[in-house]
Amino acid sequence: MTLPPPAAALRPHAEQSFAEELAALERADSRTRPPGWRLSPWAVTRYILGGTLEDGTEITPKYIGARRVVEVAVATLATDRALLLLGVPGTAKTWLSEHLAAAIAGDSTLLVQGTAGTAEEAIRYGWNYARLLAEGPSEAALVPSPIMTAMSEGRPARVEELTRIPSDVQDALITVLSEKTLPVPELGTEVQAKRGFNVIATANDRDRGVNDLSSALRRRFNTVVLPVPATVEDEIDIVTRRVADLGRSLELPEVPTSLAEIRRVVTVFRELREGATADGRAKVKSPSGTLSTAEAISVVTSGIALAAHFGDGTLRPADVAAGIHGAVVQDPVSDGVVWREYLETVARDRDGWDDFYRACREVSG
Repeated sequence: MTLPPPAAALRPHAEQSFAEELAALERADSRTRPPGWRLSPWAVTRYILGGTLEDGTEITPKYIGARRVVEVAVATLATDRALLLLGVPGTAKTWLSEHLAAAIAGDSTLLVQGTAGTAEEAIRYGWNYARLLAEGPSEAALVPSPIMTAMSEGRPARVEELTRIPSDVQDALITVLSEKTLPVPELGTEVQAKRGFNVIATANDRDRGVNDLSSALRRRFNTVVLPVPATVEDEIDIVTRRVADLGRSLELPEVPTSLAEIRRVVTVFRELREGATADGRAKVKSPSGTLSTAEAISVVTSGIALAAHFGDGTLRPADVAAGIHGAVVQDPVSDGVVWREYLETVARDRDGWDDFYRACREVSG
């Protein structure tokens, strides 16, 4: 059951924020639905990529990228094979996994957040130790994990940052994914997955602290690689949409969003990320950070807050300069050299970038 978002929720779940779109798709969807699915694969894909329904309902795009990537992900979940969304940080892996779960089951909350401290109980089950000591092992004392709940209710479960979970804990998923059962030897029983159950995992191999998946576990996933936005226009579109969404959610004062400043932030990030200027005429050094689309969104959102509360209400270069500096200069020594070189060899002589160059130089000191 989809719950309405709490009035003060900072970030409602996808199924809450887009409840009207999901309901409209459900009414319009006459195609075959896999067991346990709220929508057909066609409707799930339309929800993710956006479009206009026959009744005029506008479905906003949740993911801007290649249609085939989304189709493969949805088709995978329509089988009994788990899905692994792989990509560098900031390629919308978490965002896509949440919306896939919301569209398929109307519930994206069965989530295991992977960290170095994630214990096996988060994958399998735990115990209410007060009841366990008082009564011994029993169903009443058992505390199901999100994975166990998803299996028993026939819904997708999400595992975020799978490669951050210790390898021995990762392997607790092998039996779940291969046999579709979760044994509970303490009770002499097991939980068998109902139709509709699957696992959507996300992972990246760029961050520190990564634990490689065993070959046995990797074989049980169909891996879909999410690329960085293919063009600068795609990335600008993503940043513009997400900044607008965040501004409404955070109830930031209205600030005329300068497309020129968004384009500048995206251009800087792409050039540093790719190691060359947009026209390909000059090579530039890349910093140690990822400079992802998500970080560009954060820089612009922070700039809007600065412009609204401490500026003249218009997004200007000085409002984004500090955010860009913080995103680029992760290592004060090596990244500082990279950033100053970029400013002097690229930004200083670029037409229309005078204010931006001066603002960044002031921040850099």
